[in-house]
Amino acid sequence: MNTNEMLERRARLLGVGAPLFYDEPVHIVRGEGVWLYDADGKKYLDVYNNVPNVGHSHPHVVEALCKQSKLLNVHTRYLHDFILDYVERLTSLHDDSLTTTFITCSGTEANELALRMARFITGGQGIICSNATYHGNSEAVDELGTIFSEGKSKVKRVKAIPYPESYRPISDAEGEALADAYANEVKKAIDEFKEEGIGFAGILLCPIFANEGLPNVPAGYMQKAIQHVRDAGGLYIADEVQAGFARTGSHMWGYQVSGVAPDIATMGKPMGNGHPLAGLVVGVDLANAFRKEVMYFNTFGGNPVQCAVGMAVLDVIENEKLLDNSFTVGEYVREGLRRLQNKHDLIGDVRGHGLFNGAELVKDRTSKEGASKEAAHIVNEMKERGVLLGKIGVHDNILKMRPPLPFSKVNADQLLSTLDDVMAGV
Repeated sequence: MNTNEMLERRARLLGVGAPLFYDEPVHIVRGEGVWLYDADGKKYLDVYNNVPNVGHSHPHVVEALCKQSKLLNVHTRYLHDFILDYVERLTSLHDDSLTTTFITCSGTEANELALRMARFITGGQGIICSNATYHGNSEAVDELGTIFSEGKSKVKRVKAIPYPESYRPISDAEGEALADAYANEVKKAIDEFKEEGIGFAGILLCPIFANEGLPNVPAGYMQKAIQHVRDAGGLYIADEVQAGFARTGSHMWGYQVSGVAPDIATMGKPMGNGHPLAGLVVGVDLANAFRKEVMYFNTFGGNPVQCAVGMAVLDVIENEKLLDNSFTVGEYVREGLRRLQNKHDLIGDVRGHGLFNGAELVKDRTSKEGASKEAAHIVNEMKERGVLLGKIGVHDNILKMRPPLPFSKVNADQLLSTLDDVMAGV
């Protein structure tokens, strides 16, 4: 089938409007490492996909999946040691306070379970999120999907606060004063819940604010914000679906960047390198209090194949030193982007952590008006030249670069030179 025939068939079978990337969609048929290949054999450098965190079709992960599939795959109401081995290793990588794991199949499930747990433990319903975020697609989690609802929640039990940033700050303050200004928005939301008679349950944030565009968070913000949450009896849920598993380079988990350990951390996407594996980690006391009163069971969550895959992903991160690679190559990418910023006025800001980087495009560096059309053009032109990346942000103007962790400096040079050429023509 040609592209038009496939699009017609897709609309009929999946429904009109099922999301696709790029003005002219790519028909991908194979992946290997940091590369994707289309049906015509064209090779693309993947600077977008964090799901195959340790690389597309990594042989160690594939082997672990196949080997365990041939032996056993069953739910967790039978004893099997693989889940214990995996969870023991996984929790050892987290803060010492996070010792107990619930395994699910998607980040949506993990975040919904975290919300359910927070609401059960506290007895409240009120949840705070940012005003430009996304945490999943179930009905409960969609209540927090403010990136699709003009920065506001659709329900009374969820309040959206301004995400912390230094590029377009909410006040003229700087440093600690700016951190206070943003943290006070958390306190304000908590007070509003109280005034409205809605019990407060907690806050759910991506610790590096990925969907918000990877802002430079004012130092001390997370400490101040979470102190307000805990003073009010609420829980802090860190969504590690995008930030976790060595993505930030400096740390295994995004919450470690700020130095504030959450009460619950959720995980997904890269946890299984494309296999449906997700979950959350929590302190044993909270876990036991929840389990004492709530019958929670997940048919597929924690099955032996999931755990074999998850263990293999951790093997690769450790054996191939991908945390170090994320740090080193990530900084190399940012240095290259800053050079491009000096050359192209369209780049207003460069920021990121490890191998998750953003370049904010603006029409004017003084007004900081978002260059959304230019960003869309660049993303599509990069695709035509064999480099896949995306765009994010409130103004849809931030180039999102989030490749598999084996991404090398050679790969980075291709990204940067191609981006330089494309931007020269904008």
